[in-house]
Amino acid sequence: MTFEELKPKVTEITSNSVISREEKLLKICELLSDSIDYYNWVGFYFANHETKTLHLGPYVGALTDHTVIPFGKGICGQVAVSNSNFVVPDVAAQDNYIACSFTVKSEIVVPLFVNGENIGQIDIDSHVINPFNEDDERFLEFVNSEIAKLY
Repeated sequence: MTFEELKPKVTEITSNSVISREEKLLKICELLSDSIDYYNWVGFYFANHETKTLHLGPYVGALTDHTVIPFGKGICGQVAVSNSNFVVPDVAAQDNYIACSFTVKSEIVVPLFVNGENIGQIDIDSHVINPFNEDDERFLEFVNSEIAKLY
């Protein structure tokens, strides 16, 4: 399924007035994981600005021990500080990478902004080296813009 074909499905999920925000986030994770073959782990982290930590939200994929990540640590922690997308073509080449699984080869993290504040991020791991491009970034920015409407 193409990103353009997925956009209305994302909007359909976020517009569903029957299910909770957490359920919507999980359904988006499931949609992306099921629809894009190189999206092998899809999840959300949310910021606690007082403690300067990220906390794992809904996700699909392998279990992770990384339920709390300090700002600045790993790819997700760096995005919490930089407020910028971070595409890692090969995690083995990253110094500040928190290994989740030996199967993870690449990662993309896109911050989630609500009223100009970075409240969290979508994090995607792939078992393929260098699968992510600008189209993934634009699509995930769209996904986050739809999710931002829930806050």
